[in-house]
Amino acid sequence: MTEPSSDDAPPALVRRRVRFQAIWLVPLVAVLIAGYLAYDAISSRGPTITISFASADGLQAGTTKVRHKAVELGVVDTIRLSEDQSHVEVVVKMRREATSQLLETTRFWVVRPQFAPGNVTGLETLLSGAYIEVDSGVAPGTAPGPQDGGSPRSFVGLDRPPAIRSDEPGQTYTLRTPRSGGISVGSPVLYRDLMVGEVISSDLNEDGRGFTVQIFVRKPYFELIHEASYFWNSSGVAVDLGANGVKLRLESLRALLAGAVAFETNQEARTTRQSPPGATFRLYPDEATAAGAGYKRRFPFLTRFEGSVRGLAVGAPVEIYGLQVGNVTAIKLEFDPEGRESHVDVEYEIQPERILPPNEIDRRTPLEVTQTMVKRGLRMQLHSANYLTGQLVLGMDFVPDAPPAEVQVLADGRILVPSQSGGLDNLLANVTEITRSLARVPFDQIGRDLGQTVAGTSRIAQGEDLRRSLAALAGTLTSVQGLVRKVDDEATPALRRLPEIAAQLAAVLARSSALVASADASYGSQSQVRRDVERVLGQLSDGLRSVRLLADYLAQHPESLIRGRTGSGTEK
Repeated sequence: MTEPSSDDAPPALVRRRVRFQAIWLVPLVAVLIAGYLAYDAISSRGPTITISFASADGLQAGTTKVRHKAVELGVVDTIRLSEDQSHVEVVVKMRREATSQLLETTRFWVVRPQFAPGNVTGLETLLSGAYIEVDSGVAPGTAPGPQDGGSPRSFVGLDRPPAIRSDEPGQTYTLRTPRSGGISVGSPVLYRDLMVGEVISSDLNEDGRGFTVQIFVRKPYFELIHEASYFWNSSGVAVDLGANGVKLRLESLRALLAGAVAFETNQEARTTRQSPPGATFRLYPDEATAAGAGYKRRFPFLTRFEGSVRGLAVGAPVEIYGLQVGNVTAIKLEFDPEGRESHVDVEYEIQPERILPPNEIDRRTPLEVTQTMVKRGLRMQLHSANYLTGQLVLGMDFVPDAPPAEVQVLADGRILVPSQSGGLDNLLANVTEITRSLARVPFDQIGRDLGQTVAGTSRIAQGEDLRRSLAALAGTLTSVQGLVRKVDDEATPALRRLPEIAAQLAAVLARSSALVASADASYGSQSQVRRDVERVLGQLSDGLRSVRLLADYLAQHPESLIRGRTGSGTEK
């Protein structure tokens, strides 16, 4: 065998080993990231919805977010005008987890900075820009919305944020009032100065005669609302001018700026049934009227006045012993063209629950009670509630020695109670009588007589006779003063010796007493000498007393040494 030559051999294959380069990981990682992002975008993509707004103010395509509780649920994709150009249509791409929020009750609104009286919201959007807030309108704990694409895709956005959110538990109630009194959406609802809710709507009734106010009260405060609870308008400032001075009452600054609704449930009202959601109440203009409305039983009365009732208004209190027991409901003028029987009819209601306990109200009829009280002197009178404002109240007073009067029952069931002028009427009558008495006084004649008297006095004071008399009197007084000084100079030496004379007489009396004692010892108590001595001593004692009296008299009247003693006594 012959071996093949080297030229016939096949060429050798040289295999090169390819080494792995780290740079190849960059495109691989980029592909993986792109795939993940694509998958995440596709998996997280939710439905595309359209929201209609009146204006696109603050909204920007590709920038404005849709949020719920600060969590992003979507982004605005497109903003376009509607076909009729009456509103804008905002196309939003929602995330998949937002599908459960898209229900028939879902609400959308734009969060912008809003400055309302007593309320400022949306300040965070000053830097971050406006965003769209979403609320499903379903309370927490309820079943989520449909997940199979059956949810709606078109919505109408709200012009302002809703007053209540679906995640805030509470109850709504309806209030009826003839005047809104400054109450608007967002006004607080207060219970004893604590904000427990807010007003969610305030609309004029279809008949134009009143307003319907919807309020929302948060949990657990709605449990305080019972059937006997009462509501009133606490907007603004209340000024009371009473016997205790001027009182200024203000619920809060927010209530002053935005209005407020307040309610109260007293101890008796707590015994009634708790009000269900949507219950209707009356909204009273103030707290006093609302508190009076809590009394359910009312008896109609009527009183006729022949004098002026200026200052008495509908709603004025009816008082007995200074305590309110009712309110005036109407004031009507019954005018007689001939002027014979013109009078004013004042209609009012008495609330017996203010006077008697519930178990005593039905024991006697209102007519029987009124007849008994009228027989004892009950009369209706007008009293001044405030002299500064001139307001009047209707008072039930027991008048002493009141003339007999009868109680009548009118055809409509009202009880006619007699009246008697008093209070301000008596004051005006007294003032009128005083004025008439003063008018009868002849002030002109008195003035003329007084003027003549003053003129005569002036002539006498300026006359020559009075001047000469005064000059003579001045000379007489000068002479008297000189005489007194002379008497004082001459009587002073004698007066100075009087104490010495009295001392000498006292020494004589002492020696006489010693002599009497010696004589008594020598001659006995019944001797003639003793009796003579006693007479001498008595005379000496009288003399000494006379000297003392003389000394005292001269000390008080030194001029008697010249003029002598004067008076009722006899000169000695």
